[in-house]
Amino acid sequence: MVIYVNYGKKLYQLIDRYGKTNIEISNLIKISDSLYSRYEKEEQTTIPIKHLNTLSNYFNVSIDYIFGFTNIKKYKNLRENINIELSSQRLKSIRKENNLTQIKLADILNVDNSMLAKYEKGKYIIATTYLYQICKKYNISADYLLGKIDSPKYLNK
Repeated sequence: MVIYVNYGKKLYQLIDRYGKTNIEISNLIKISDSLYSRYEKEEQTTIPIKHLNTLSNYFNVSIDYIFGFTNIKKYKNLRENINIELSSQRLKSIRKENNLTQIKLADILNVDNSMLAKYEKGKYIIATTYLYQICKKYNISADYLLGKIDSPKYLNK
């Protein structure tokens, strides 16, 4: 199952608005220009959360804004760093609020149950594709889920 994660258009708009080049941005996140171009075009690969976070900080916008979840560019009290411990707790809490077992949520996300368990234990930060799916399906802020903000938890529809 291919999941379309919508971030390329916003990244292109931000780069254009601030007069930056793909080379400057690829140097910022320490990847090749060709790989960044594929991220921006949303071809073959999904941008890792760590790069998305660096870009959201650089452009002073929320990850929710980059994903197109909101037109609010930046939340009050938006932290720069992802809090993996808080993120793991929030992921587990959201799963339980929706009466889902780990197995059921893993099935919904099309991810191995052991990987979901590692996300919930804070061993790994949730991958971009799964973060996007959870946020879209359960109307949850990506910045909230990543521990970058404390509110709003739910996105406005």
